[in-house]
Amino acid sequence: MDNWIPNTNAKPFIPKRLRNSTKSTSSGITEFSKRKCISKIFQGGIVVVLIVTIVINITFILETSRKMNDPQKMDEVNGGFKGKEGRGNVVEMTKPKFLSVEVQSSKTSVVVKVGETVIIQDEEFEKNRGIHIAVLNQATGSVMSKNIFDTYSQHEDEALLSYLKKISNGRIIVFTIKDEASFHLKSEARQYLKEMGSEKIENLAFRDTWAFIVKKGGRKIAETHGKSPALDSWGEKVTIQATVDLVNIKDTECHWGETKINQRRQTFCNKVEGYGDICSCTHPDPVVFPQKKLIPNNIGKVPIVIIASDRPHYLFRMLKNLLQIPGADPKMITVFIDGYFDEPLQVTKLFGLRGIQHTPLGVRNARVSQHYKASLTATFNLYPESKYAIIIEEDLDVSPDFLNYFSQTLHLLEEDESLYCISAWNDQGYNHSCKDETLLYKVETMPGLGWLLKRKLYKNELEPQWPTPEKQWDWDMWMRTNMIRKDRECIIPDISRTYHFGSKGLNMNPYFQEVYFKKHSFLTKPNVKLKDVDRMKKDAYEELIVELIKSSAILDHTLDPCKENFIPHNQLEPHLMYISMNISTDYVTWKQLAKCYHLWDLDVRGFHKSMWRLFINGTPVMMVGVPASPYRVYKPENIKPIYIPEPTKKT
Repeated sequence: MDNWIPNTNAKPFIPKRLRNSTKSTSSGITEFSKRKCISKIFQGGIVVVLIVTIVINITFILETSRKMNDPQKMDEVNGGFKGKEGRGNVVEMTKPKFLSVEVQSSKTSVVVKVGETVIIQDEEFEKNRGIHIAVLNQATGSVMSKNIFDTYSQHEDEALLSYLKKISNGRIIVFTIKDEASFHLKSEARQYLKEMGSEKIENLAFRDTWAFIVKKGGRKIAETHGKSPALDSWGEKVTIQATVDLVNIKDTECHWGETKINQRRQTFCNKVEGYGDICSCTHPDPVVFPQKKLIPNNIGKVPIVIIASDRPHYLFRMLKNLLQIPGADPKMITVFIDGYFDEPLQVTKLFGLRGIQHTPLGVRNARVSQHYKASLTATFNLYPESKYAIIIEEDLDVSPDFLNYFSQTLHLLEEDESLYCISAWNDQGYNHSCKDETLLYKVETMPGLGWLLKRKLYKNELEPQWPTPEKQWDWDMWMRTNMIRKDRECIIPDISRTYHFGSKGLNMNPYFQEVYFKKHSFLTKPNVKLKDVDRMKKDAYEELIVELIKSSAILDHTLDPCKENFIPHNQLEPHLMYISMNISTDYVTWKQLAKCYHLWDLDVRGFHKSMWRLFINGTPVMMVGVPASPYRVYKPENIKPIYIPEPTKKT
């Protein structure tokens, strides 16, 4: 080693484990420099783009501002539309001058197409039978109304006729039939359609198809008719196409004057149709009514809940009626609409009322149930000081005595814990089965159809237990169950203060309305003074019933109770009959009597401790179930309760 001499030309020694690390550091520095350069270029590009965008926007704003000050240039900005104030600040199109309409009628479907837009297409199996109608604006072609009338069913032709008469002259009306529409389309409706311009309607027969386009008050535009070859078959599918000339929008304008009320009217009449003289240019019906005082008024601070869906013409009728009765205060009325339907909201706004739409939850019965819950919860939130709420559905007429009735009975809910509700409806109150406008009853069933609800009951009991959206329960049937009702009762009048007029709905059709609701009695006078109001309280009512039983004349139980001579006519004193009823749910005899007397017989309603009170042949009658009722103790030993078995079913 002493002879070792260093090699000055040799490369420096680098350990093998460090060689790769040195190369990596060098290349990393180079890579970082490249990335930094690219980042600066990218940032510079973004700045350039932003500057260009700002310049373009400023130029656009200046150009638009210049055009807005030049009417001729403004037409270009509007894309060829010329703005003009008319009914509701209508925007008038300078083009097109006409409208293409296509209509199809068949057994299984109907289609109405306006331009490239399908406005009616119904192919649901065995649903929406009848005449489908669309009403179009004669200046813009917009859809103003759509409706269906099942004129196979009774009285639907009357509703059709009423609807057509309320459509303004000049509107374009499109008719088409799905399945069948002739069976109960009677002569008066056919004659009106003929006068409108139809040449085929007189010969429309069973299961024929038909399509018709007409300008109301003007001329027929197009019509076709498919004849059914036999009773067990349908007419062939028919289609018509037509070109309809549009009119100048000036020709459709009304000049009502510049007021807030008329602005509401203008907005309404520009969007929807079928409301008659509300939209008359010369003599429009009022939409604001003078408030009639209710003396005394114990319900001035009680909110009124209107339960609505997509039945705007029903809602219109109900609100117009409600706002004219003594005690009605628009500030206390809220319309709750199940879904985002525009026309019911337009009806609500027309009358200057508050309307609230909400997203539907559930389907069918569950959806209705959730709508009620949402509406009641919202009401007590909107009126936090109110201890009560009055609930009305959109398909009810209300009596002039409606609010007066609740004003006289409201204190009972506060003073008697045995009460569940106060209702304006008597399930058994038909024209032939009620008589006394001053008379009240207590019943174990919850009638609804215009009723007074206590906040405490709703917040403490009903709201926490309300059926959830997945449960297909009827809210009113749920409320009638004793698990919820807890033996409490409702107050009802002998003569109802509401009238159910709606023939279309989830659980309603024209036949059902005709059989079970049309002949219900309805009080049409105001300011009725009720009698024995405080005797509706728990103990006092029992004393009243015992007094009535003891003073009643007992009917001859050997006679047939379904015969005309069983109950005498127009007697003042109450008459008493005992019927067989082994337990409180034994309704065999009652159901047969309900059929005999043409009462509500789908289920059992209107009883108090297995006893019913009503009028038959103008005479007050009490029916006591034996031995189920505690009032059995007043039955003489020689009286055998009436028993009517169920009829034998034919095999």
